[in-house]
Amino acid sequence: MRLPGLPVPRPFPVLSLSAAGVLWAATLWAATALAPVARAEQGAPPAATPGAAATTGPAVTMGTHGVPDSFADLADRLLPAVVNISTTQTLKGGDSDDEDGPEEQGPQIPDFPRGSPFEKFFHDFMNRQNAPNSPPRRMQALGSGFIISADGYIATNNHVIRHADKITVTLQDNTVLPAKLIGHDERTDLAVLKVTSPTPLPFVSFGDSDTARVGNWVLAIGNPFGLSGTVTAGIVSSRSRNIDQGPYDDFIQTDAAINKGNSGGPLFDLNGAVIGVNTAIYSPSGGSVGIGFSIPSNEAKGIIDQLRKTGKVSRGWIGVRIQDVTQDIADGLGLRPAKGALVAGVEPKGPAAKAQLTTGDVIQQLNGKVIEGRALPRLIADLPVGSQARLTVWRKGKDIDVPVTIGALPPSKTDPDEKPARQEAPKSDKAVDLGLLGFRAASITEETRKKFHLSDDQKGVVVTDVTDGGPAADRGMKPGDVVTEVQQTAVNSPAELRKGVETAQKEKRHSVLLLVHDMDGLRWVPFPLDGGAR
Repeated sequence: MRLPGLPVPRPFPVLSLSAAGVLWAATLWAATALAPVARAEQGAPPAATPGAAATTGPAVTMGTHGVPDSFADLADRLLPAVVNISTTQTLKGGDSDDEDGPEEQGPQIPDFPRGSPFEKFFHDFMNRQNAPNSPPRRMQALGSGFIISADGYIATNNHVIRHADKITVTLQDNTVLPAKLIGHDERTDLAVLKVTSPTPLPFVSFGDSDTARVGNWVLAIGNPFGLSGTVTAGIVSSRSRNIDQGPYDDFIQTDAAINKGNSGGPLFDLNGAVIGVNTAIYSPSGGSVGIGFSIPSNEAKGIIDQLRKTGKVSRGWIGVRIQDVTQDIADGLGLRPAKGALVAGVEPKGPAAKAQLTTGDVIQQLNGKVIEGRALPRLIADLPVGSQARLTVWRKGKDIDVPVTIGALPPSKTDPDEKPARQEAPKSDKAVDLGLLGFRAASITEETRKKFHLSDDQKGVVVTDVTDGGPAADRGMKPGDVVTEVQQTAVNSPAELRKGVETAQKEKRHSVLLLVHDMDGLRWVPFPLDGGAR
């Protein structure tokens, strides 16, 4: 997701918030043509004490109504510690990015009218650039970062330096230093660089992001569109935002102007402490509309410390797939009130499996602290590997305490476990039409395995047809999905599926809960049984 050459932005690849708006990476990368503009006519910054923390100095003067008279003194202190990060990547003709595909490799073709001379010109140009025998091309991009120690360690976003062949850092006084990548973490989009300077560098320190209240003033400093040393002000708009960027989402939302080029830059409180790392924005156009997202400092500083010391990140892990408990899910389980983390799957031989956690358990507390579903992976990740945690689990109407030993999060790509022998469902079972739920289901046979590309060890009942506009379609179910449980009871035939639904109806439940295995894994899907809104 780069912006080389032509300023045609791309949507952030992991987020889709609405049809009218697209989430963009906040800083990704300004065109190199803007770089000279960013440095031209730029006066020398105020002198800073070499090696001094930029968080010391005069406080912001507040007006009679609690509004700052000026941010000038605070900006003077902080600007020397915020840097411009420039990267260079060499692209060969025909190269493709393993993770992002060929579209990440260079400029995109603007949307010219179909059949116009401009469309043909750019199409031919791009074909020549991407030909297998074309000469290597060098792509440059810009982002932001901030110095966190006098000896030259710098924090930034992973996506700012990702795939770079060469990284350079430009200080506020226009000093240019080569940078070395110390470590990076894709899961939280953080990275640490190191530069060597003949003199100690001014730096900033992390603050306590938990003290940042909605409505508090904040400053963002960075290099939007390559315009170095840009200061913008706003407030904390919201906390604990989940933008579906990853399992550890807990973003601070701010209305301080953040644009492409700000990525990796700091978000400051009025004491000059870093309370966030600016990472993404929500925008229909690619420019700021006042909705920016920052990684909280209390999450970032632990990751940054690990990267600085070891170059990698170790996280706690218990081996469960979870989802939030909605009211429909709680109705299906008979749980009151609707809260906690519902276990949708347990990793074989993982810590949770050894602690005898099972699918359908609802984790409600971690070490005595009440938790919500989406917060559990982040909280577990913060626990030391080898330590023991105490889970309070709701299981079929009873609360139980489950001790679990925290394991180490395995790499993203692991060797698959040995597959168990295939167990075919009885072929005599007829397909069932669950009109109330809006889908048809059949036994898993050799024929349905081939038709829907099911694995040899897949168990359950396969969905063969989904009614347009029905409850199943509304819940994202598709032909080829597999129902493995009804009301926490395993099903291996259409007859068992029907019986499970009918049992829930006889018990006069408001909803029935199905465990569905789709392309993304296991998830619990609630279906209303009392005629309620879908």
